[in-house]
This record gives sequence, structure tokens and C-alpha cells, in this order.
Amino acid sequence: MAKIVEKKIRKLPETRKFGYQIFVSHATADKWIAKVICNKIEEKGALTFIDDRDIHGGDDIPEEIHKQIKRSRELVVLLTPTSYNRDWVRLEVGAAWAWKKRIVAILCHVGIDLIPEIIKSKKAISINEIDNYLNEISTRVNKTKNVKK
Repeated sequence: MAKIVEKKIRKLPETRKFGYQIFVSHATADKWIAKVICNKIEEKGALTFIDDRDIHGGDDIPEEIHKQIKRSRELVVLLTPTSYNRDWVRLEVGAAWAWKKRIVAILCHVGIDLIPEIIKSKKAISINEIDNYLNEISTRVNKTKNVKK
């Protein structure tokens, strides 16, 4: 008798009212660092969207990315020597900018000169100072929870 194996698929909320979501943009080569950042953000009470975990077989990738950026309250872009010039990363940053989302660049082994022009005016965070950003997230998540009550 064949066993049916159920794969637990993370369901994302259909609207923002279910939580404060942050889209994490990164290059595939930086997947491990991006997952660690997601875990740290989730420990602060926010939801995260990261493509390799949350896009499943058969999903329309561009459509899902579009939908999740729009749904998210902010976008974290992990800028590394690999990611700063990737088309997808720039596309995700541009979409978040167009929807007037908070965009936070996390710099990992790159200087401010590699921040995309469209977000150069935004305060970037060094990977070594990420705890400060995580505390800011906690504050924003708590404000959102207080507004819903």
C-alpha cells in the first residue's frame, strides 16, 4: 500500500491584515544568508516572503513576486558582490519603489557605491548592524498590532 506523503506548504496571508510582511530580495548564491535574515525577522514577529521557500512548483514566478511585493509592507534587499547587479534584484527593488514601500538595503561585503541609484537616498544597513534594523522591525510590528486592536 502506497503511503501518501503530505508536504506542508506555507500558506501566505491573502491580505495585510494577517501580519506585517517583509519581502526579502537576494541572489540565489546568497540564499543561506537570506534565510538567516528571514529567520531573524520572523523572530521579531513579522512574516517574510522569500522566493525559493515560498514559490512552489507550477506557480507563475513573476506573477507571485509581483503579488508578494505589493502585499508586503517593506522590502529588504541583500546587497552582496553577487546580487547588486542582478536583473531580478533590481526589478524587485524597482517594483517596491513604484509602490512606495519601505526599502532597506542590507550591505554584505559591498560599499554604498553599489546601492542601486533608485534607493541611494534610503538609509542602508551594514550586515554587522542588522540587530538595529531588527529592533526597528519589532517596533513597526508592534505598532501594527496595536492599531488592529
